[in-house]
Amino acid sequence: MQCVVTGASSGIGRAIAIRFADEGAERVVVHFHRNREGAEQTAAAIRERHVRAEVVQADIRRAPDRAALCERVFATTPRIDAFVHNAGADVLTGAAAQWSFAEKLECLWEVDVAGTIALARQVAEEMQQQPAGPFAPALLFIGWDQAPAGMEGDAGQMFGPTKAAVMAFSRSLAQTLAPQIRVNCIAPGWIQTAWGETADEDWQHRARQQALMQRWGQPEDVAAAAAFLCRPTADFITGQILEVNGGWNRHPLNQPAPE
Repeated sequence: MQCVVTGASSGIGRAIAIRFADEGAERVVVHFHRNREGAEQTAAAIRERHVRAEVVQADIRRAPDRAALCERVFATTPRIDAFVHNAGADVLTGAAAQWSFAEKLECLWEVDVAGTIALARQVAEEMQQQPAGPFAPALLFIGWDQAPAGMEGDAGQMFGPTKAAVMAFSRSLAQTLAPQIRVNCIAPGWIQTAWGETADEDWQHRARQQALMQRWGQPEDVAAAAAFLCRPTADFITGQILEVNGGWNRHPLNQPAPE
């Protein structure tokens, strides 16, 4: 398999890229925007598994960058089998954490929604020109399990509508591209990426209590689901949203947080 993972310099994207290598991919393209060092670390981990890795920089908000990314990815191979649209704006850590709500929402819209949709449409056009294979290539998106139901606070009001848009787009794209291309989406729950590692005890408690499995999810949990949905053996699965959240706990959160 020939695979592309956007936003693969850390977290969920890195875990997905490495999982593809573990499952025997021939080539994995590691996309990044700013974190070149992280992308090179991801690529190094892939090469340790004797899999070809390429590092590509692009700001998916910019049309010229999207076009250059597609040209780089598709020009050197007759077929891409899996393209994972994982890239998303980080507005919870670093300098962006101090931005206003309006600034954060605008950034999320430009990257997670408008940029992702525009890139996906270009990728789909390229995939439609590929030679037919024994199975349909896969497009995969990343949503959020709480987007349809909503969550209180600024985070819910930012990530809810943006990730809901991605999830809705994935289902519409699946209707458009079938049967030539499969399109699915993963909706993670509380996954312990950079923000989760530094969250205060109240959030640590909430993340554990809201999962039936009583723990944070790990990037590797999402990666396992991504690998499954992109396998040739999942050729009959399209237009689906798979929640990876440890099972949503529907009981009241009445357990006190640790002292």
